[in-house]
Amino acid sequence: MDLFAKLQTNLGPLGKHSAWSDGYYMFPKLEGEIAPRMMFQGREVLTWSLNNYLGLANHPEVRKADADAAAKWGAAYPMGARMMSGQTTLHEQLESELAEFVGKEKAYLLNYGYQGIMSVIDALLDRKDVVVYDSECHACIIDALRMHMGKRYVYPHNDIENAEKQLERATKLAAETGGGILFITEGVFGMTGDQGKLKEICDLKKKFQFRLLVDDAHGFGTLGKTGAGTHEEQGVIDEVDLYFSTFAKSMASIGAFIAGDEKVIHYLRFNMRSQIFAKSLPMILVEGGLKRLELLRTRPELKDNLWKIVNALRKGLHDEGFSTGKSNSPVTPVVLNGTVGEAAALSHDLRENYNIFCSVVIYPVVPKGMIILRLIPTAVHTLEDVNETVKAFAAVKEKLTSGQYRNSELAITFGE
Repeated sequence: MDLFAKLQTNLGPLGKHSAWSDGYYMFPKLEGEIAPRMMFQGREVLTWSLNNYLGLANHPEVRKADADAAAKWGAAYPMGARMMSGQTTLHEQLESELAEFVGKEKAYLLNYGYQGIMSVIDALLDRKDVVVYDSECHACIIDALRMHMGKRYVYPHNDIENAEKQLERATKLAAETGGGILFITEGVFGMTGDQGKLKEICDLKKKFQFRLLVDDAHGFGTLGKTGAGTHEEQGVIDEVDLYFSTFAKSMASIGAFIAGDEKVIHYLRFNMRSQIFAKSLPMILVEGGLKRLELLRTRPELKDNLWKIVNALRKGLHDEGFSTGKSNSPVTPVVLNGTVGEAAALSHDLRENYNIFCSVVIYPVVPKGMIILRLIPTAVHTLEDVNETVKAFAAVKEKLTSGQYRNSELAITFGE
């Protein structure tokens, strides 16, 4: 089969329908200032799809820091990769402050989260090493493991009993190959919102020899007494060997970092291909990162406001009989039962008639028959936003349960 012709046969479940090619189901466009209320197709919608947890995207001090940095440095500075001509004092300062904030000896800045974690994993492993990882790890981790030439063992999501069995298998194989074991999990799983069982995993170090890498994209800035992350929340800062987070969530920016023991971070500096062969993080993002981190450290009311909204939203949803799964983070999944077609009709109704914009998760991301409406509360949402959303969700739930979406035009178009 021709390569490009094959691409057309590999479209997702929604992409296979004629409506997709007619432009009906294109990527949605949110317009206007980043805020709880933005413009969608010419009208204002209340949006719960922005990972702007602490409201820093349009915080006046952040906007000023970004603008000042752009005026001072332009978009190009510094030129070149870090190890060639892209090193600056401010890069080092941000790394030092990040390491201190998350309780590690050293940190290293990365250009992007997705690319960064892939490069970290690639640099850490060789064909002799064995990996144990959670089945619901993010796509960036899965893509990294696809490059791994050694063995990997997966355990069902947060199933510590099974993880122990995989560690037994990994230990036996590592003894044969002479390699080490890398255990990978997430601090917060971005789809379901539940925390990785870091404490239980760290307890397994009493029986097995392995290193633990935690991707805490959604926990950094939102969890823990100081906001340092899930490892602080669960009291295992010292037991987590490598701590990773992106700037794309609580920091409302671009970039990422990896933190851990000084010797390991030093090794990664000289072995991460995505950083060795890529331009240094621009100074706009570095200076902006310093301001954002300052606010994370010194403005606890940002995290307090976030959790006020999270708790109010959860209570309102639970009072209306909704399930939010096992989430114990700001990520709030609303779990419903229905087909792909009903999900399309429901989400369209939410946007068109209730002006609510949120992410809709369907098969194959979740099992057939399940719909997840994924809400991301932020510190800049209001209690009025919460009340409006809960009322809208109650209304569409009643329509879904009564079968009103089953025979809609959208349900038929996108039906299974």
